[in-house]
This record gives sequence, C-alpha cells and structure tokens, in this order.
Amino acid sequence: MGCTVLSTVVVANNSVAQGKTLSDPKAVFAPFALPDLPNVYRSGSGVPGPGYWQNKVDYTINARLDAPKHALEGTEYIVYTNNSPDTLDVVWMQLEQNHYRKDSRSNAAGVAEEETTEGTVLETVADQTEGNEHALSYLVSDTRVQIKLQKPLQPHQHLKLHIKWHYTVPGVWGGRTAFSKAQDGDVFEMAQWYPRLSVYDDRRGWNTLPYLEQEFFLEYGNFDYSITVPWNFTVVGSGALLNPNDVLTETEKRRLAEAGHSEKRVQIRGLEDVENPRSHLKTSGEATWHFAMQNTRDVSFAASPAFLWDAEHIDLPAVSPWPGHPAAPRLAMSVYPREGVSPNGWDRSSDYVKHAIEYFSAQWFAYPWPNAINVGGYGAGMEYPGIVFDGMHERDPQLFWITTHEIGHDWFPMIVGSDERRNAFMDEGFNTFIDAYASDHFNKGEFAPKQDPEFSPQTGKPALDIVPVLTDAAAPSLMTAADEISEKYRHSVTYFKGAYGLKLLREQILGPDRFDRAFKRYIAAWAFRHPSPSDFFRAMESEGGEDLGWFWRGWYFTNAAPDYAVKSVQMDKGGDVNVRVLNYGTLPMPVHLQLKCADGSVVDRTLPTEFWRQSSDVTLTVHVGKPVISASLDPDQLIPDVDRSDNTLKITAP
Repeated sequence: MGCTVLSTVVVANNSVAQGKTLSDPKAVFAPFALPDLPNVYRSGSGVPGPGYWQNKVDYTINARLDAPKHALEGTEYIVYTNNSPDTLDVVWMQLEQNHYRKDSRSNAAGVAEEETTEGTVLETVADQTEGNEHALSYLVSDTRVQIKLQKPLQPHQHLKLHIKWHYTVPGVWGGRTAFSKAQDGDVFEMAQWYPRLSVYDDRRGWNTLPYLEQEFFLEYGNFDYSITVPWNFTVVGSGALLNPNDVLTETEKRRLAEAGHSEKRVQIRGLEDVENPRSHLKTSGEATWHFAMQNTRDVSFAASPAFLWDAEHIDLPAVSPWPGHPAAPRLAMSVYPREGVSPNGWDRSSDYVKHAIEYFSAQWFAYPWPNAINVGGYGAGMEYPGIVFDGMHERDPQLFWITTHEIGHDWFPMIVGSDERRNAFMDEGFNTFIDAYASDHFNKGEFAPKQDPEFSPQTGKPALDIVPVLTDAAAPSLMTAADEISEKYRHSVTYFKGAYGLKLLREQILGPDRFDRAFKRYIAAWAFRHPSPSDFFRAMESEGGEDLGWFWRGWYFTNAAPDYAVKSVQMDKGGDVNVRVLNYGTLPMPVHLQLKCADGSVVDRTLPTEFWRQSSDVTLTVHVGKPVISASLDPDQLIPDVDRSDNTLKITAP
C-alpha cells in the first residue's frame, strides 16, 4: 500500500558527526600517476611491451651432504645469458648462507655464538672460455658477492661460470635452511643452498638488496642438480627425479607407478620401510639422487633417513621432466617422519597438495612443473618451486591451511616472479587471497573459512578485522618496502590487507567475472617474468575496464578507508523515500543501502563509487510505496567502514 506518513524527517545525532569532515572529491579522484611510466619494455596496458627482455640462468649443480658433520659442499656450472641491451662488466650473486655469519647485517644486534656459521665459503670462482678456466676476482659484501668479469659481457652473449663452495647447515634456528631431530634421524630441509645470480632488469639494473629474511628475487632458467647423501637417506627435490633406477628399489618404483594413476595416496615408504635397512637399494656407502626442473627460478630439496613417503596422481596432463625423457604422470607427494603420522595429520597431506594444485590450476593458471611436494620437518612454513616445508607436528585444520598457503606460492611468486624483497604484498598478499578461496572449495568447505592469523587476525570478519590497521596512524602502507615493515605489521598489512584488497576488488568493485578475467590475463602475461606493482595496477584497469586510480592510491599507497553515514530519511506521500548519505571517508567503495519496510520487506540499492565524484553529500531517491522503518548502509559488513555508529537510522512515526 502507499506510504501513510506524509513527511517524516529523521536527522542523524549531531554528536556522532562532531569532529568529522566530509571527504574532498577533488583530492580523492585526482589523477593518479603510477611509479613506473609505460615504455617499450612495459606497456600502458600492464603487459610486457614489445622490447621486454629478461636475462636467463641455467645451473648444473653437484652437491654432497655430509650428514654427520651437518655440512654441504657443492660445485655448480652456470650459463648466464645476457638478453639485455647493456654491456655488463660485473655480475652479482646471492650468498644467503652468509645471513648466519656472526658479522652479518641481520645479526648486527648480536646473536648467540652457537647460532652462527661461517656462511658460504667460496673455494673456486672462475669463468670458462673456449675450454679454458680463468680465476675471477670477487668481492663478498654480506649476503652478496660481486664478480669482476675477465672481459665485458656483451648483449646477447653467454657467460659460463664455475663455482665451488661449502657451508655448515644451521640447526633448527636456521628455519628456512636447517636440520632438525626426529626419532629415526635428522631431517634436512635444504633451501637457499647454492650461490644464485641476482636479477638484472630494465627497472634497476642489478637488484642487490641484502638478504634480511625478506625472501627473494631471482632469474628463471633450467636446473640440472644432483645430491649425494648417505645410502639410507630418502631425498625429494624440486622438479623430477631422473635416475630412479640408481636410488629406488623395485618396490618403490612399482608403488610410484601405481600412485601415478591413483586418486588416493599410495605409500611409497611406510613405517616398516623406515625401520628396515633392507628397504633401500644400497646397504652402505652413498647414493646420488639426480633431479631436474625447467623454467624455474629456484630449486630446493629435503633429505632424511626418517622419511615416510606417499604420493597420489595430480589430474593434469603428463609432462616431460627434461629433454629426452618421456612424459610422466604428475604427483602430489609428502615426506615426513613418524612424528607426523596421524589420520588427522600427515596421512592427509598429499590430499591437500593434490587439491591445491588442481584447484589453483583450474582457477588461475595451469601448474607447469612435474611434481609438488610437502615436507614435514622443522615447520618453518616456507615455499620454494615445487616443494614446501611445513611442520611435522601440524594437524587439521592448521595443516590444511599452511599446506594450501605454501603450495599457493607456486603461483605467487614462483610462476609470476615479482620482487618479494621490495613488494611483499605481491607475494604474500596475492597468495593469501587465492588460498582463502581454496579453503572454501576443499571438501565442501571442511576447513572454511580460513582462520589462520595471516588472514583473519581477530574476528574472522575481514571488514571488521582490517579497521584497526586502517585507523592506526603508525601502520605502513602496502607499498612500503618489505624491509621497512616491522614484525608488528607484517601479517596484518602484507598478508591480510594485501589479500583483502583483492577481495574487495573482486567482490565489491569489479565483480567476480571481470576480476577473474583480468587477474588471469595478468598471470598469463607475466608468467615466468618480472612484473612491477605498476604493471599489476595497469593490467587490472585495462582488462577490468575500470579507472581504479582512487583505489590504488587509497588502499595501496595510503591507508584510506570508507566512512559513510545516513544523515536523514524523508518519505513523501507519493511513495518516494529520499535518503541523504554523507561520505567522510577517503576510499569511496560502492556501498549497499538497505531500506526495511514496516511489513518486513526490504528494498536494496547500491551506491556506486561515481556517486562521490562531485559531492560527498548526496541524496538518493527510491520509490518504495510503503512505510520504511530504517535505512542502513553496508548492513552485511562487506566493506571496511571505520565508523559504523552512524550507518543506520531507525524511523519512528511522529
């Protein structure tokens, strides 16, 4: 029926608005210039330009693990291809093991003597020219080394380096590269274990930030690596095992073949195998495990006599692990000591790996590598291409969440190779975003919603949880360099705000259809390349079909937030309702307005961002035709309005 109240005006409580100032549309919607201008290398549409180039590094590595001494020694041969237009007189390499030296920059505040090593000891640094080897001079600077070339490396030429090195493997205090104790022997989680070329790119030349535990930025290439270990060790590594006949028993090979066609896990090595010395191919000496991985930025491995091992089929097309090798089924694999055995623990790990690989492949970009491995060890929760290190004592749901998160890093930043040392939100934030949806998808939401502190630090409601960050004057912005973000804000800003920004973009601004198309395009365009934040912003605008400068400025470069208020509601005898809405915030998100009627029905409208381009005081007229008892903004708490006290007005008849 028609509205029975001729004119009812309700004005917001003035005390609520005291001290607030309406937003200035000219400032919020001012033209926004991204840090990097488009050029021949990076286009205005956010994809690589016609002149884009990227250097390439191929590694052949032979390493030996002296398990009793907790030491690793290795020899690597590197082919470095200079695809840049520049002539290079030096190359820079990363020596992350120097992080554990007592005199490293990261240990400037002091560290216990027993928690230090001598770092990477370089024995040979040489180039190879026409079959001859020439020693090169070099300068070690903390976790980097600058190598002076014998002659400048011209554009489109190759450099061949020979490097020999050794180091002591840290204990559990090493975290990302460590050994830890298990009942049946030490578990070695070997990452950041070889000298690696730094990135030389069109934006900065040599990228030489020291390693302060802010992860990595690496070139892509092919890896051929061999690991020699004691005879009773099981080794898993990034990529694929190339010499199963040299290290696996007939039983192990048969079980692996079975796993290649199984939708459920197959035990390759069980407890009975760990307890039986005859379960290995050898009974003394050493064994060399040979792995390979193509088009990757890194490789890591794990080794232990304590490993149980299971695997199951990944539902993706078979791939060849290396030129000259036939295509093989791809496997989701897990290795862990007996401490991990549990129906609610590592017995389910390979199921989690399989789901993550298949889900992310279907949703965003096909997984490119042969296998994916979860290692149960010390529990650093750390990711490398094709292999992740998690905790042997983790159980559901924490094991599911950490496994999915670390496996998700295969997409960000292992496939899309952003600079983690500068722009951590493109790594942790992007990945936290995709693995939150994976939690919703797994087994009809068994572990949904994702509840780990990286994504939902307080209530589990993102729009509420992010408010303390947005209202904290000391909180850094997402564009703050990774090394400048303190531990206090690392998860709440880098992970949580980074992820929630994409969720807002997908669910509130662009909508899932436009967002997904744009995000997939961005991933495909920058797969195995090095995008900058500006490339991402431009790609989402161009493909998403939206001018988002206001959002980039507000969410990424500052800590802007929405703050709306219902100022008044006026109803006339014609059935129209005039709702006056004020905008105090500097992040003009689309906002849902809900009118509740006396008969229990509701009328919904969305106020788009464009409402606020000319004024922060707008009136919306809605034809309702029946009495209205309240007006609410964002009743479902989908946007991070920092002051909800003035979001609702209840209407009473005079």
